[in-house]
Amino acid sequence: MVPRFAGVPTFMRLPQATSPEGYDVVFTGIPYDGGTTNRSGARHGPRELRNASSLMRQVNANGIAPYEVLKVADIGDCPVNPFDVMDSLDLITRHFARIAAAKAIPVAAGGDHLVSLPILRGLAAERPVGLIHFDAHTDTADSYFGKNRYTHGTPFRRAVEEGLIDCERTLQIGLRGSLYTPRDYDYARNAGFRLILMDEATELGPDGIVQAIRARVGDGPVYISFDVDCLDPAVAPGTGTPEAGGFLTREAQRMIRGLNGLDIVGADVVEVSPPFDVGGVTSLAGATIMFELLCAIAAGRGA
Repeated sequence: MVPRFAGVPTFMRLPQATSPEGYDVVFTGIPYDGGTTNRSGARHGPRELRNASSLMRQVNANGIAPYEVLKVADIGDCPVNPFDVMDSLDLITRHFARIAAAKAIPVAAGGDHLVSLPILRGLAAERPVGLIHFDAHTDTADSYFGKNRYTHGTPFRRAVEEGLIDCERTLQIGLRGSLYTPRDYDYARNAGFRLILMDEATELGPDGIVQAIRARVGDGPVYISFDVDCLDPAVAPGTGTPEAGGFLTREAQRMIRGLNGLDIVGADVVEVSPPFDVGGVTSLAGATIMFELLCAIAAGRGA
């Protein structure tokens, strides 16, 4: 009854809530880009993702109607400290630990990719989880500029060190672009990750990638992290570290839909940087993936 361009913007035009208590799934924003090493602006991602998400309706193209089986709300943005990386990591960890304690599943909007580390700290404190990571980059560097160990290029190395992810149930999909050294993929491979570089991804196609994912992660708990730079910059220019030669949005949709019914404990869409966007197309892509993630969760509840 209210036009989609009107009213207070929330994720998917959902009710606003102040607590995750009583909800099956909660959307939340993390307006933080203090881990960015080059083009900033992802702190503005949650606001524009909310705006773009007003275009999402109630049923996806596969007929999944998430709101018929899930109670869902937008619980607002996670508190952050734009002047202090370590304080922000602690604030984000506590926010997601609260969501986990409420037995809700978070679908988060970043923010740069560093935010995945404190999300995992909040969700995987009791046991490591599998990781399905769509990205042009492994984000497993050790440090930047000599000593900075907490950047958007290091979260999954820290997650391995902290025992938050099950390396034998982890895949990184869509890797491509120029490297600093020939050894840039070594850490991820040696840790036991399954790497699907873009050339292999092209050969496998979305359905082959889905088969590889499902064979790898099995029935155990899994976290999904979707860096929007896994998409080609022709369809998603608004991101901090664009890499030519990525996925099309329709391919990403097909892959996320292939994850229906997995034991998804949380998910994020990160690195949407509205200052570099064109016509809101990156925000639209990010919001679309967030809706598909919700549908994948709902598929595990009988939708």
